Amino acid sequence: MTRYATVDPTTGKLVREFAVISDAEAREALARADKAYRSWRETDLAERAGILSRVAGLHRRHASELAELMTLEMGKPITQAKAEVELSASIYEYYATKGPDLLADEVLDIAGTGRALVRTASIGPLLGIMPWNFPYYQVARFVAPNLLLGNTILLKHAGNCPQEALRIHELLDEAGAPPGVYQNVFASTGQVADMIADPLLRGVSLTGSERAGSAVGELAGRHLKKCVLELGGSDPFLVMPGADLDRAVSAAVAGRFGNAGQACTSSKRMIIDTSLWDDFLEAFLAKAAEWRIGDPRNPGTRLGPMSSVQARADLAGQVDDAVAKGATVHLGGEIPEGEGAFYPATVLSGVTREMRAYHEELFGPVAVLYRVNSVDEAIELANDSPYGLGGAVFTSDPDLAGAVADRLDTGMVGINTTIKSAPDMPFGGVKNSGIGRELGRFGLDEFANKKLVRIL
Repeated sequence: MTRYATVDPTTGKLVREFAVISDAEAREALARADKAYRSWRETDLAERAGILSRVAGLHRRHASELAELMTLEMGKPITQAKAEVELSASIYEYYATKGPDLLADEVLDIAGTGRALVRTASIGPLLGIMPWNFPYYQVARFVAPNLLLGNTILLKHAGNCPQEALRIHELLDEAGAPPGVYQNVFASTGQVADMIADPLLRGVSLTGSERAGSAVGELAGRHLKKCVLELGGSDPFLVMPGADLDRAVSAAVAGRFGNAGQACTSSKRMIIDTSLWDDFLEAFLAKAAEWRIGDPRNPGTRLGPMSSVQARADLAGQVDDAVAKGATVHLGGEIPEGEGAFYPATVLSGVTREMRAYHEELFGPVAVLYRVNSVDEAIELANDSPYGLGGAVFTSDPDLAGAVADRLDTGMVGINTTIKSAPDMPFGGVKNSGIGRELGRFGLDEFANKKLVRIL
């Protein structure tokens, strides 16, 4: 049963609950989106860009309030929450300022007479199904390019961040988005399926689990709807010969434990060359120990609670399975006493293929370290995953870095850095990590009609 409720993950207590819309309301919302689309697509591009610019400004004006809501609903430490609000604002700002140029007609060099160009046009109402782990940022990267294009949006947010979902809708309204252009819908799973099946809907974007992506992708395919699926990840972090150890350790720890490890591009698998293993392990454990759990409302807290007690139980089950089958726990690994969904920074080694932690995504503050004897072994291990979202390679040898990056089966690779989202760079993966790209100019192409115009 679909439920929309604010449950404070620091205490586990219900704060506020919201009703799911009726089937009639779901149909009416889609009809409004379709009606609004007919005028929105004709609205001057500069006016659409201006609304996005105002949305960016409103995010910044209300940054503290928006961050506090995020901390309340999904437990993100307040300092990290404020950084997410700013990132979200920068995405709206990017499409407001750069987007119009990116939408300019592309003139083709053709062999025949006359001229030809490709025009990037809108396609219609879209449904966005968004996750809780980055509740403003994930919405921004879907909404900003598509509103600029002239598409209209129905937004079904995660069940545990309803107040944030409503606040985003209010910001769009305040910025001047016409009625029906952007609508938050507290829809049920069945209503989502009905929307995807409805001829009025032209596309669907989901950021979430592999299981949810498979279900939405199947529905979209059955009804011939375009879809973008941004799913899970188990990103490898390769520390190769010649790596700057201090830099690698700092990036690995921050990349693994930020947002309590609840990020699809988090560096989940540290793959360390044997020549660096002892020093890396010692330094990694020392820095990981600094990520102590605490009240997410305290600006000094790095590691807040996980999103829910159930999410923590799922993660603990994966860790317990690994330990029972012979993995070594170097740090953490036990649920602390007290209320809330807290789980400590945890470091494992000795994880092998028969353990769940080898192939499954660990969506929480658990790092797995692997020791390898060669570059080839490191690449083989890195690619031995159903996921292919991001990855990182640390080495001072540029030729080695480039060669390793080319051989990784991922949609994104960082060299001497982890993958950090930015408005002007594409985001997306391969294999079970999803289909399609977001952000940058690529974010304007996924739900666009690339219309050929032939002129004689």
